[in-house]
Amino acid sequence: MTIRSKPPIDLFRGWPNPSLHPTTALQSATTSVLSDPSRSAPALGYGPDAGDPRLRSEIAKWLTNFYQPASPIDADRICITGGASQNLACLLQVFSDPAYTRRVWLVEPTYYLASGIFDDAGFAGKLKAVPEDSEGVDIEFLEQQLEKCESEEGKNSKTPRPWRRIYKHIIYTVPTFSNPSGLVMSVRRREQLVRLARKFDALIIADDVYDFLQWRSKRRTGTDCPKKAIAPRLVDIDRVLDGGPKDEFGNVVSNGTFSKLIGPGCRVGWAEGTPKFAYGVSQTGSSQSGGAPSQLTSTFVSELLSTNFLQEYIDNIIQPVYAKRYHIMSAAISDGLPELGVTVTEDQEFAGGYYIWLRLPSGLKASHLAARAQREENLLIGEGTLFGVEGDSSHRESRHDLEQYVRLCFAYEEEGDLKQGVERLVSLIRREVGRDTPGIQRIGARSGLSEDGL
Repeated sequence: MTIRSKPPIDLFRGWPNPSLHPTTALQSATTSVLSDPSRSAPALGYGPDAGDPRLRSEIAKWLTNFYQPASPIDADRICITGGASQNLACLLQVFSDPAYTRRVWLVEPTYYLASGIFDDAGFAGKLKAVPEDSEGVDIEFLEQQLEKCESEEGKNSKTPRPWRRIYKHIIYTVPTFSNPSGLVMSVRRREQLVRLARKFDALIIADDVYDFLQWRSKRRTGTDCPKKAIAPRLVDIDRVLDGGPKDEFGNVVSNGTFSKLIGPGCRVGWAEGTPKFAYGVSQTGSSQSGGAPSQLTSTFVSELLSTNFLQEYIDNIIQPVYAKRYHIMSAAISDGLPELGVTVTEDQEFAGGYYIWLRLPSGLKASHLAARAQREENLLIGEGTLFGVEGDSSHRESRHDLEQYVRLCFAYEEEGDLKQGVERLVSLIRREVGRDTPGIQRIGARSGLSEDGL
């Protein structure tokens, strides 16, 4: 079969499959809101700075039920946003200053589109990679690097505001089902990271965007999809660790979104932090001028939460469907890739998110493989160097190491194409290994499979 006769398969795109968009429920929620003048009038207005009060309350109850924190989450800890990407930009506007904030630290491999948001905020040249280890962020490396920055001076160039705190450092991470590696940061490492942030005046921006997409990495009888969070969020740890936050702002913000649960076009998310931090997010200039982000859509989401539709949809549709897709791709990987020296990087009890992160055998370069996959197999995959921290010249060795990895997405393509896509990759790697056999150093495959856009 020539490339012309092979239908395209996209295992790179990190989007949900359109069949998972809850269009019927959204239509019903829209009708419910717009047919009631008492609700449609505020829905079509500017909205309060912090967002629709009903949605804030519903999110607080929903998160309390899922994460089971030490005490219930209050609505004043929640600020409605236009999604995780939009809010990342807002957080940087309010709580950082390129003239004062020393560095932005990104756990590497990282979400590959985050760098552009940090660049736009004025941090070009200040982005630094922090390696991942088996527990998450390499805490010893990060502490050493933060120590080196202690002697640097910065001058705050932003107007002081009572709702604003400018942090010396920003730490960006996806702690649960990290994109792209799929790693879940251990609780021990989360506590260490919060303590480190407090010590060095850092704000941890935790993209908690995949937490509701979780299942057992190996099939078993009974339920494979937990109904509660498998780990506490960093923001929950900051609430209680060592007596709680050291000031009114704290050192962690949870950046959440409905993009993975309802659809990216929804453009509704939330930030959670201390009440003063959440208020600070609401005081972003664009929100003060334009009103709450995604005000109209927020009222539809509120309807989905208040009727318990969304949680039931997650439990009965989204999690089982993604678990099935994950296992289809995992089985195809197990059938053909381990014998070629390809390994799945993490062996965890729970998998989740959208992605599987593969390590190639020594001698194969991901960028070369991805180019050939597109040219010869009509197959798109994510090559590892995309997930390096842009502009960090001090980590050339990590960029070289990322050449040994590829990311595959099981969320977007149809189920039958997931298996076929992996089979095309197997065929391509087999040709590559056959061509370069003398230079290939096989890596023993591990039996466990696990896995992880804004």
